Amino acid sequence: MEKLQRLLAAQGLYRGRINGRFDWRVEEAVSEFQYDRGIDDQEWGFYGPVTRKALEG
Repeated sequence: MEKLQRLLAAQGLYRGRINGRFDWRVEEAVSEFQYDRGIDDQEWGFYGPVTRKALEG
């Protein structure tokens, strides 16, 4: 989870603490990333394979 937080922070989407917890801030940042890139990955805020590939790619 810390990796996800760092990736989102690098995109300027996550400003919370890097603590390894999937809280509402992380979910909101994932949703924003998905929306900005037109990603449809099961549901907004869900860090699934499509979102993971786009974020890590």
